[in-house]
Amino acid sequence: MVRGPFLGELMGTFVLILMGGGIVGGAVLRKTKAEGAGWISITAGWAFAVLSGIFTAQLFGSADAHLNPAVTLAFAVKASAYGTFIKYAIAQTSGAFIAGVVLWLFFYPHWELTEDKGAKLAVFSTGPTVRNYAWAFFCEAVATFILIIVIGGMTSKLVLTTGAAAGLTPLLIACLIWGIGLSLGPTTGYAINPARDLGPRIAHFLLPIKGKGTSDWAYAWVPVLGPLAGAAFAGYILRLINA
Repeated sequence: MVRGPFLGELMGTFVLILMGGGIVGGAVLRKTKAEGAGWISITAGWAFAVLSGIFTAQLFGSADAHLNPAVTLAFAVKASAYGTFIKYAIAQTSGAFIAGVVLWLFFYPHWELTEDKGAKLAVFSTGPTVRNYAWAFFCEAVATFILIIVIGGMTSKLVLTTGAAAGLTPLLIACLIWGIGLSLGPTTGYAINPARDLGPRIAHFLLPIKGKGTSDWAYAWVPVLGPLAGAAFAGYILRLINA
């Protein structure tokens, strides 16, 4: 196995989605020890998942550790350099898909015990509280814009002489994810990451999950295009201020 950016992004996103989807599965599926854990546990779980994913990505060879096509796009726009976007997006989405398959196996007995089809889909992908596509798109774009702008601040010499200090950046990003989940996440489930939603949604569609319903493809474009739009705008702002 050769370390490198592609493998790092794949493995880091795999860990991110496996752990993040795992906290959702524990909270919403029947007969788990975390059943009913609630929103605070879910947002905290995703924060720790991001932290773990970043370190895993770096271990396997991705110094960038983006784990998210929206982040990759934002920094591509900032630098006017798009060479890694497709490669990273494929790696990230592939890692997320593989994580979706492992989540199916991990919670295998619980699919049959859980009657709520929406709860099963929630382990794999996001959905809005109010079904209004334009509004949900706006929410995802805004949340992702904040994600990119604050990451830009954490890594910018305009904030500190050396940015936020390399060793602390993953922890600070995890805190940021937790904060976004608590403040901007309750409306759409804060995908803020096209790979996070699309890869596992494809897994949900393909896998023989007992009692599953639709994979809700009518909504699936929102958590893909919303984050990309917010990220591209944020990346442009970072370029303008030379962050």
